[in-house]
Amino acid sequence: MAAKKVLVVYAHQSSGSFNAAAKDAAVEVLCAQGCTVDVSDLYALKFKATATAEDIVGEVKNQDHFRYAEETKLAWEEGKLSEDIVEEQRKLTQADLVIFQFPMYWFSVPGIMKGWIDRVLTSGYAFTQEKRYSQGIFKDKKAMLSFTTGSNESMFSANGINGDMNVTLWPLQNGILHYCGFQVLAPQIFWAPSHVKAEARGTMLGGWRTRLQGLLLEAPLSFTPSDSFDGAKGFQLKPEVQEKHEGQEFGLTVGTHQGKRLPPNSQIRAGV
Repeated sequence: MAAKKVLVVYAHQSSGSFNAAAKDAAVEVLCAQGCTVDVSDLYALKFKATATAEDIVGEVKNQDHFRYAEETKLAWEEGKLSEDIVEEQRKLTQADLVIFQFPMYWFSVPGIMKGWIDRVLTSGYAFTQEKRYSQGIFKDKKAMLSFTTGSNESMFSANGINGDMNVTLWPLQNGILHYCGFQVLAPQIFWAPSHVKAEARGTMLGGWRTRLQGLLLEAPLSFTPSDSFDGAKGFQLKPEVQEKHEGQEFGLTVGTHQGKRLPPNSQIRAGV
C-alpha cells in the first residue's frame, strides 16, 4: 500500500480505555505500513464543542441575527476562522483517510466530537449546495466510524430493543460523511467491550489490527448517486430510477427505501 496520510479524530477521556487501545492500534499498524498518522485527541485538546460567534475572528456580518453557517462560510473565505478550526481543517485537507474513534453516546457520537463536526466541517470548506453527496468536496477521501457500544450486538438487531444498527448509523454515515462526499468505509464496531472478558477484548483488537492491514484498499459502502435525484422536483428519485428498481425486494438504501424492506446490513458491510 502506498504511503497515505491518516487523521484519527479521537474522543475518550481515559488513556486506559478500550477506545484508547483501538486508537493506539490504528496508529501503530498504519505507521508500520508507512502511513503518516495525525491524532486529534479532542479531550486532551480541550476542543470547544459549541458552535458560536467566537469561532470567527473579528466582527461578524450580522450581529442582530447571527447565522452560524453563513457567518463561518464567509469567515472561511476571508481567512477569519478561529485558530483551532483552521488547524483541524489543515489536518483534514491533508488526510486521505479519516477515522473517528469514540464510544457511542446516546446512539451517536460524544458531544465533543459532534462539536468537531459542527465547527470543522464548515459550509464552503466541506460542502456547498452544488458539491455534496456523491459530488461532494471530499469525494477523493475515505472516512469511517470506529466505536464501542454499551449494548450487546443482539440488542442492535432488527428484532432487538435498540433497533437495527443500520438505521442508527444512517444519519452519521449518510448525513455527515457521505454528505461531504467521503467514500465511507464499513464501520468498525466493538460490541460492548466493557461487558466481556479481557481475552475477548484482545480478540476484538486483534481483528481490528488485521483489518487495518488492508483498510485503505477496502471498497466503500454504497449510496445512491446524486444524479439519481431530480433537483428541479425537490430532489426526488427520478422516474427512470424508480422504474428500474420497481421489482426489487429491498429499497435502495436505509433512508431512500421507497417504502420497501430495508436493505440488510447496507450500513455495516460493503457490497450489500
